[in-house]
Amino acid sequence: MERPTLRAGAAVFTSLVALAATTLAAGPASADTSPRRCALPRTAAHHSLGLDSWNSAYPRPDRTVDAVMVFLSFPDSAPLTTPDDLVADHFPATSDFFRNASYGRFLLRPHPVRRWIRMPRASTEYRMKRDWDAERRAAYLRDAVSVADPHVDFSRYDVVYLVADPDAPGVDSDATKVVNFERATKADGTELKRAVTVFERHPPDRHVLAHETGHVFDLPDLYHRPTDGKGDWDTHVGDWDVMGSQFGLAPEFLGWHKWKLGWLDESQVRCVTGPADRVLALEPLAAAPVPGRPGGTRLAVVRTGQNTALAIEARGATGNDRDTCKEGVLLYRVRNEEASGAGPVEVIDTHPRSGACWDRSVYPQLADAPLGVGESFTVPGERVRVEVADRTRTGAWTVKITTVR
Repeated sequence: MERPTLRAGAAVFTSLVALAATTLAAGPASADTSPRRCALPRTAAHHSLGLDSWNSAYPRPDRTVDAVMVFLSFPDSAPLTTPDDLVADHFPATSDFFRNASYGRFLLRPHPVRRWIRMPRASTEYRMKRDWDAERRAAYLRDAVSVADPHVDFSRYDVVYLVADPDAPGVDSDATKVVNFERATKADGTELKRAVTVFERHPPDRHVLAHETGHVFDLPDLYHRPTDGKGDWDTHVGDWDVMGSQFGLAPEFLGWHKWKLGWLDESQVRCVTGPADRVLALEPLAAAPVPGRPGGTRLAVVRTGQNTALAIEARGATGNDRDTCKEGVLLYRVRNEEASGAGPVEVIDTHPRSGACWDRSVYPQLADAPLGVGESFTVPGERVRVEVADRTRTGAWTVKITTVR
């Protein structure tokens, strides 16, 4: 592990960038550098981050996707809010988040049923909580689909949001999650596979629906859940992806996620093979494409094993990342065999002896994880060195990646 500051060699290195960036590789690395060489295979892990194929059990968000919102009340409580209030809690903010993250390739279009539909049982009977009893959760889902079916043509929608009255006494906001139906449930000739059960307060937690909707598209939880329920949940990725924390300062989906979802073209992903030095310009991941200008490289990947990879991307204060604590070049490990919540992604802290934004960050120790201009870092155990030479006038980060085999 090292992070020396580039000094005397920086000027020389920068002067060579234009030439090096045209060749991109030296020696043996000039062979096939197709991004597919760095694409990890999909495994049986829940929400595997392998991306050589798409899991057809999930809709892919590379088009317009229609979502229905059903609002559920209970016999033991009169709602204090209206469905319109709750729609405004989540939309258009959630649609805007996905439109920005996908560079306009995906539109999440909500279709709210603007009335309360009463459930047959009191809210307290379902005993909602994060680790919900499977039988009671199944009863809730069955009842919800049954009472909604006369008002909703479920065959029209890829995403189903079941929104509970937030003021009902049995509603626990911690139970908001995507639930897979344990037994086949059909409505309007369509088999329902999963639904987002929404129990959020009014107003809700930040980006909570973006996080849960990410699961609908086969993305994993990136947080670390302590086995005893105590301790820090954000040690794996900190602020750096909404699938890690809905409260993150830089909640933009990681470049690996964007590649999986189809939001990055292969021309925007560079597979770094070696041994070699590779110099490239990384466009900020959250920046909107400039009309009339190619998208540029947004993700560099070094394959480190059969089921592992090192990802490198630039993060800047723009788009969904506008509130980021620190700009720079982010490094993280990807593991395709780790299931959702078990650490499929690990952000690498290139400043392990410091932190940042202690008053705002969900995990300050990783808030300053990216490399800045003039810094370098050798990834422990991977024999990969990343150097950041400069930042161009257009905002791209000039990066040198050295691999040794």
